[in-house]
Amino acid sequence: MASQFTHRFGAVAAIAALVVVAVAATPPRAASHPSAASRDITFSDTRLKNGLRVIIAEDHHAPVYSIAVSYNVGSRNERRGRTGFAHLFEHMMFKGSENVGPGEHFMLIFNNGGNMNGTTNKDRTLYFESLPTNQLDLGLYLEADRMRSLVINKENLDNQRNAVQEERRLAVDNNPYGHTYEAIDSLAYDNFSYQHSVIGSMADLSAASVEDVQAFFRTYYAPNNAVIAITGDVKTADCLAKVKKYFESIPRQPDPEPVDMAEKPRTAERRLMMDDPLARLTRVDIAYNVPPSSDADDAALQVLATVLGSGRSSRFYEAVVHQAQLASGVFANKQETRGPGLFQVSSTLNPGKTTAELEKVIYAEIEKVKAAPPADWEVEKARATVKRGAVAALQSSLQRAAVMSQDALFYNEPGRINTAVSRFAAVTPADVQRVARKYLNAENRSVIITTPKAAAGRGGN
Repeated sequence: MASQFTHRFGAVAAIAALVVVAVAATPPRAASHPSAASRDITFSDTRLKNGLRVIIAEDHHAPVYSIAVSYNVGSRNERRGRTGFAHLFEHMMFKGSENVGPGEHFMLIFNNGGNMNGTTNKDRTLYFESLPTNQLDLGLYLEADRMRSLVINKENLDNQRNAVQEERRLAVDNNPYGHTYEAIDSLAYDNFSYQHSVIGSMADLSAASVEDVQAFFRTYYAPNNAVIAITGDVKTADCLAKVKKYFESIPRQPDPEPVDMAEKPRTAERRLMMDDPLARLTRVDIAYNVPPSSDADDAALQVLATVLGSGRSSRFYEAVVHQAQLASGVFANKQETRGPGLFQVSSTLNPGKTTAELEKVIYAEIEKVKAAPPADWEVEKARATVKRGAVAALQSSLQRAAVMSQDALFYNEPGRINTAVSRFAAVTPADVQRVARKYLNAENRSVIITTPKAAAGRGGN
């Protein structure tokens, strides 16, 4: 099982962040593989009687298919004192169901030439499989059986709780800058839904009872709280009939309460100094609060991140690494989020340099973008990045399934994958300048400086 701490499901995560498209959900329609000319994905979009949303996109280029099931639950759905449940459940979902024993899900997929995994973040939990075409029933059966009848008992809970706690030790507690990642969200957000970490706290995981976990399953692992996308070498009508066979009898549950993710506007910079005994160099993290990914400014913010901090031709790299030689690298990114997001800048100082010097250069480059729009070539570079991601998403059945199921869940638009290029092509240099002026301001930023504990006082302001 994978989480944001161990395996970011790299290709899909990157494409999900970049490939953002708009096609309204429609009644079922004929599906076909993308044409060589348009490369558009056509798909059916069906809602079963129990509320399960089913996206099917045919592609007969290879005798394989993929399933991606996105559940509308992430760490944002957790409450104080019971954090880490969404990620814990990612593990629990592989421990067996009524007709599938512990470990059998893995064995059946791998023995039939497939691959599979799961991943959790703040906004959703995703499970996926890729299998040969002749194993369509197997993939559907396995996903339906655990949606219907996951085995939740003390033995399974204790086993997976220990696994998650060990994962936290490896990825957070005993990892350089592990606590920095948690501190960024804790400082930048006021709303608990995004403020706490996906992996949760040791105390909360230890306090979880079988009854707590059973209630979580009933609430969030229901067909009306999920989207299943099936892409690849399938026939839409036959595939939909099989989905109904395996899933439609699973009872609907009451819809979960909506999550309040509202954040109040910032009025002053926030700053935190941290000691890290595992760190060897001082690190600076800067987070600006920005709107959700559904906002009209999202594409321009992603282009801004590319202009400032993506690759050796970026402005940060030229100023910080090449000219001032303050760090070996500096990066900027705009997260994909359903609620208020963060525009983040991160850099690890070279020995003998100070955070004051580094921050001064970073802020100076931001002010330059505010003063004058970026060059056309800089914006075109961002467009080229999106095009690469869009092409990759179209070529892999697994990436198509993951992106389409997530886009249906996040935006109610499973066809967003089709027009990513045109959405980013509409971003102008003036748009990039405008969003820099609007969001990348001192009162809207949170700054976390992490220093090696043994070297406290060096590399500081």
